[in-house]
Amino acid sequence: MTETPLRNVSLSERLRAHLAIARLDHSIKNLFVLPGVIVPLSVSPALLTPHLFVTLVLACLSVTLIACSNYVINEVLDAPFDRLHPTKRNRPAARGLVNIPAAYVQWLLMMVAGIAIGLTISRMFALAALVLWIMGCVYNFPPIRTKDVPYLDVLTESINNPLRMLLGWYAVTSVLIPPISLLIAYWMLGCYFMGLKRFSELSEIGDRTVAGAYRASFKRYTPESLLVSVVFYASTAMLFLGAFIIRYRIELILGFPLVAFTMAIYLKLAFKHDSAVQNPEKLYREPLLMASFASTALVMGLLLFIRIPRLEIFFTPTLPSTTPAVLQPAPVTYRLRPGQQLRIITQI
Repeated sequence: MTETPLRNVSLSERLRAHLAIARLDHSIKNLFVLPGVIVPLSVSPALLTPHLFVTLVLACLSVTLIACSNYVINEVLDAPFDRLHPTKRNRPAARGLVNIPAAYVQWLLMMVAGIAIGLTISRMFALAALVLWIMGCVYNFPPIRTKDVPYLDVLTESINNPLRMLLGWYAVTSVLIPPISLLIAYWMLGCYFMGLKRFSELSEIGDRTVAGAYRASFKRYTPESLLVSVVFYASTAMLFLGAFIIRYRIELILGFPLVAFTMAIYLKLAFKHDSAVQNPEKLYREPLLMASFASTALVMGLLLFIRIPRLEIFFTPTLPSTTPAVLQPAPVTYRLRPGQQLRIITQI
């Protein structure tokens, strides 16, 4: 599809195009920040203060600006490839409605504004926001452009999930350290969703030649290889989620059936024609998925604040521990001379 000549684009149409490439409708993905907010609050409720609400509003604005900056550069650099896609060829940049130099300025200004707001929250928050932006560059810019490399495209795009969790976490506290097991589980869960998006896109296009011209990674992907990778992502996500649950919040195990059910619904949607899985911002149109997701989020959120001691008793280890016992210091005998006093200094 040929690019629309610049002289035929009115100013109002141009402004609408520049607003559209920021993809504000994708701000629904900011919901992935919430676990990073809720988990530290469940550990230390004292962190919930009136000032926190102001901080969370600023954090949401910062994350949105960084994400929009990444979307802008994605639209600009993908425009030649989007023209080969049956639906994405209608995007503003692909139609030639975007002024490219102005789009680069828009990309940088949104990043600077997002980082500046992040610095008012904390240095750790601003650092996480900067890494989120850098990953957008790694994903989109040649010669790295990981979106063109099979499997690496899914891994680098989905790392935005744990980064968003960190942004929520550092909006609440810079003292508590987020568990690695939870971050990895969140990352792999994002890979599961992204892998199914790739599967749905490839199945929808059908023609491998056309698909490969649109997205280079599709030259090496097959529907079978994508589904195999999805099984790996799901298994790894549940492994590390289980590690987090057993180590920190055994009560969350009661919400696992809902997690599995939501993942199963998402898998089924990936096989539908013109599936919303290809455009996650449209998933709200799937009532069963939304009901399952809302129920899962609500139950898991509540279980973070509930203690059920009987569960810990039920899951008490029954096999002998293979962990070596902690070495105890050998007993020390003291002989005191007549009149000498013994002083014991305890170091904590």
